Amino acid sequence: MATEKDKSDKPDKKDKAGKADKKDKRAGQPEEARAAAVARHSAKETPRLKERFHKDVAPVLMKEFDLQNPMAVPHLHKIVVNMGVGEATQNVKVLDPAANELGQITGQKPVVTRAKKSIAAFKVREGQAIGAMVTLRGDRMYEFFDRLVNVALPRVRDFRGVSTKSFDGRGNYTLGLRDQLIFPEIDYAKVDKQKGMNVTIVTTARNDNEARALLRHLGMPFRAT
Repeated sequence: MATEKDKSDKPDKKDKAGKADKKDKRAGQPEEARAAAVARHSAKETPRLKERFHKDVAPVLMKEFDLQNPMAVPHLHKIVVNMGVGEATQNVKVLDPAANELGQITGQKPVVTRAKKSIAAFKVREGQAIGAMVTLRGDRMYEFFDRLVNVALPRVRDFRGVSTKSFDGRGNYTLGLRDQLIFPEIDYAKVDKQKGMNVTIVTTARNDNEARALLRHLGMPFRAT
């Protein structure tokens, strides 16, 4: 007959199972972590326009403007895509497809913009949803600019280039688009109405000449004057 001391000395089956589970978890953690790291690394590739800027465009701009410090070279800071939906004042549901299409175009969830003040003539109340906006930075910014310049703008009917006078005097450029169908991400069959948008390209340039040179070297098709 086993005594209480003998029973206490014998390892419990539950304790063995618990220790085995802990060992399995500890053994599996490094492999899972490595797999996740490899997946993140393979999924995140450097955009081709970003590589082109560092290899080709930046040295050219340094020579063109006689810059000594590489950090002084103008570059893209952010891109803001704004879509105003005036009909949202009468029907809020109109804003949902607009925000969905803007998310498909930019690859980022848009933010609903609201009126800052009430305007009786336009039947707008303060705080009312009137549009959607997306701010792009980093790799998504370069990818969107690449698609805008090389894919979307050439699909505009009778396209002859964009204006060279749409700068604000501080190195920022604003471009107006009348139709969202120029982006290949939008399905023509699912579009109920054409929606325009404004694309503001914010740069670190000190003046319009530097910003114009930057955008031209990045492939912006300016209209011949």
